[in-house]
Formats: sequence, C-alpha cells, structure tokens
Amino acid sequence: MSPKELLYIEDALNHVQFLKTQCTECANQLKDQNLKNFVNDLIQQNTQLFNQLYQVL
Repeated sequence: MSPKELLYIEDALNHVQFLKTQCTECANQLKDQNLKNFVNDLIQQNTQLFNQLYQVL
C-alpha cells in the first residue's frame, strides 16, 4: 500500500471516529427513546465501519 493510500485510510478512520464521538454525545443528551435508539444504531454502524477500515491496514 502506498503512503498516499495509508494517509487516505488514516483520514477516513479519523472521520469515522469523529462521527462516532459526535453521535455518542448526541445520544447522551437525547430524551426521546426512539431518537436515542436511532443514534445508537448509527454508533454501531460507525463502529463497524471503523473496524472494516482498520482491517485494511
């Protein structure tokens, strides 16, 4: 894998981690259980995406 490709993967990992952090903060503030469940599903999807990208390395 070229250095440029590694930088791209690293950047993608950072973006996914940032989105996961934002969703976690949002879920902690939500009182509506349906919205909270939806955001928690997004967190799980972000976690799966992070793991898939990490496996590329």
